[in-house]
Amino acid sequence: MKPDYLFTAGWRVFFLAAGLWAVISVAIWLMWLIGLVDGGHLGVAPQSWHAHEMIFGYATAAMGGFFLTAVPNWTGAKAAPERFVMLVAGLWLAGRLAVCLAGVLPSAVVAAIDLAFLPVLAAKVLTQLMARPKPQNMMFLLLITLVWISNLLVHLDWMGLTGTGWQGLRGGLLTTCAMIAALGGRVTPAFTRNAMLREGRAERLPVEHPRLDMAGIALAILTAFVVILGLPDAVDGGLAVLAGLVAAARLAGWRGLALPHQPIVWVLHLGYGFLALGFVLWGLAQLGLGDEMAALHVLGIGAVGGMTLAVMSRASLGHSGRALVAPGPVALAYALIPLAVALRWAGSTFPGSFYLPGVIGSGLVWCLAFTLYLTALWPIFFGPRANGNEAAA
Repeated sequence: MKPDYLFTAGWRVFFLAAGLWAVISVAIWLMWLIGLVDGGHLGVAPQSWHAHEMIFGYATAAMGGFFLTAVPNWTGAKAAPERFVMLVAGLWLAGRLAVCLAGVLPSAVVAAIDLAFLPVLAAKVLTQLMARPKPQNMMFLLLITLVWISNLLVHLDWMGLTGTGWQGLRGGLLTTCAMIAALGGRVTPAFTRNAMLREGRAERLPVEHPRLDMAGIALAILTAFVVILGLPDAVDGGLAVLAGLVAAARLAGWRGLALPHQPIVWVLHLGYGFLALGFVLWGLAQLGLGDEMAALHVLGIGAVGGMTLAVMSRASLGHSGRALVAPGPVALAYALIPLAVALRWAGSTFPGSFYLPGVIGSGLVWCLAFTLYLTALWPIFFGPRANGNEAAA
């Protein structure tokens, strides 16, 4: 096992970084909750730091690994060289360190460092997409831009220039969910179909409806966009409910129960199911029905956490030349995500005596899930491919 392999592909370093930050950042959050860590050095409210690092720390690392891996496959463009992978990984890490030192560094410096990562990543993605430009792929540049704008809104609030912190956090999460609506909606039925065909099951394959697919993606993007614009809650709430219902309708045709013996397949359906549920719950909360924080964590833990865990583990196995079979610890990690969602949802829905146990329990389950992921895939991140051929993820 040689560290030299770590920067040979974007998926290696970023999927490792995402897993590590998933554990480290939530562990810091939990220690603050129980009084073991003083959050004063962060320079911002610990709750705001936690939300920021889940969205613009963890999720953007997963994005970096995915786009640096998938886009060359889509277009046939040359993969990013090691020096570029090292550069963008360094920018992502610098952002995490700067935000952790926000109580020491000038807020403008923190913003400049943290906002540097996504533009550099987007520039590389653009050059690769131009090798074979397609609207359905170019769209992701818009979504990366919306994530960056959302992060900017948070930093402007931290600098005391605006009151857009909460707006930016919600916008970043919902834009990430829009990416899942598009990407998850692309890979979930495709990977399910491929797995069924490999088993010789050519009947009752997943069914896709192009108009429904377009509506689901458009509604998810529009929901994020109106949140970033700061439009009234009734507008984004109504759009979110529609986005969730359409996502559920799409999911219903993808044969989610066809392969219960293949965790690496059903976890994709699970993540997309949480997307649909989270959109509906959050939309209803915006309309005055239900707790918004509970709904946001269904999206954050279930949809973003679940789907990124699914895709990162699958891509790591596939691109390292291994069989697309989830190792036991990874399969257990998949199964722990719904428990983390349920505990966090209950903590906000039934506040009072259950809030702290629910939040802490959810955080511990989350940390356990990603520790299992890291333990199982650590040798893959640092080691050579199992064979000489690049396997499709």
